Amino acid sequence: MATKTSDQKSSGQHSHESKVTTDHDEIRRWVEARGGKPATIGGTERKGEEAGLLRIDMPAGASNPPLEPISWDEFFKKFDEENLAFLYQEEKADGEPSFFSKFVEREGAGAKPR
Repeated sequence: MATKTSDQKSSGQHSHESKVTTDHDEIRRWVEARGGKPATIGGTERKGEEAGLLRIDMPAGASNPPLEPISWDEFFKKFDEENLAFLYQEEKADGEPSFFSKFVEREGAGAKPR
């Protein structure tokens, strides 16, 4: 479930406001709608882990540090193990799709548990 991070207006939530979620389906929908894929920064995984630091690999994204693709299962396993939440924006104030997102700690982020 998504939680809005800015003050709610009397007219309701605007899609250019930031949201926080831990919902796997919602995260996957947002990422794939923008052509993104789950990834990890190569070499950051600890012994026995399949994924290190999580990233979203966007088509026009930076290539430094180099990203390695991972499955959605691996991505969400690490996401949950690290108690992360996904902070994102549906669209910019001008109505264009937003690519803004980042991972934040669940505690204190206002994300509802899955």
